[in-house]
Amino acid sequence: MEAFKNMHLFVEVAKVSSFRRAADVLGIPNPTVSRRISELERALGLRLFNRTTRRVELTEGGRMYFENCKRIIAEAELAQLELTNLQTQPSGVIRASMPIDFSVIYLTPLLADFARLYPNISFDLNLTPTQSDLIADPVDIAIRIGPTKDQNLIARPIASLKLGLYASPEYVKQRGNPEHPDDLLAHDCLRMREAAWTLNHTDGKSHIVEVAGQFTANNIGLLMQLARSSNGIVATAENWTVVDVAQNKLVRVLPDWSLPPVQVFALTTTRLLPAKVRVLINYLVNNMV
Repeated sequence: MEAFKNMHLFVEVAKVSSFRRAADVLGIPNPTVSRRISELERALGLRLFNRTTRRVELTEGGRMYFENCKRIIAEAELAQLELTNLQTQPSGVIRASMPIDFSVIYLTPLLADFARLYPNISFDLNLTPTQSDLIADPVDIAIRIGPTKDQNLIARPIASLKLGLYASPEYVKQRGNPEHPDDLLAHDCLRMREAAWTLNHTDGKSHIVEVAGQFTANNIGLLMQLARSSNGIVATAENWTVVDVAQNKLVRVLPDWSLPPVQVFALTTTRLLPAKVRVLINYLVNNMV
């Protein structure tokens, strides 16, 4: 049991690369952390960390040991969850990192419905455009649009967003309704980044257009508001425009053309998930369209 406790302590230090920060997280004195890590290294006959005055870093052997320890601890935690019946009655706090606009526009009603189905599960949500560090940060799951570059994370696809072009009726009346992708060259296009738009026709044809406009932003909610205000044509998910189209705030432009779909992923650090996270992922897979 003592060896397992030291193993858990080692994982916490490795996550934050700091004895002091790990001590704060675990609520034990910093000298105790240092002493127990030294005891673990002596027992293993292997140096696990390279220590400097500013930082501790895993050695090559330490990195290998870290991956194995994470798996062992995750399995032990799941075993304990099963004994306390949490696997059949999901409960607890889900700490989730999610993109801002996607959450506000699309996930909010899904999370509200999920909360009604699982009243014993609560949420601590961090809405951010940046990728959370699931290893160092206390995050159970991250929802991200597009594939992750971190090969250490488990990425499960949960939705595919169909993208179309939209503008306000006033903009179309003032500037005209494009009939071909090349007509977009004469329009203000609201873009997430400086890049060409690849448009695919329903008959299988593709066309690339070097669009331009007054606004480029990293926030689709802002770009959609600009489109509602007749500032240009926006490329956005079809599901996000249902209310605007119904209220005649936006209309579809070039309806026979669409942009390549964007994948949405649920990211976790392990496949061994507690019930609360597993039921959330399954719910999103079954209800996101």
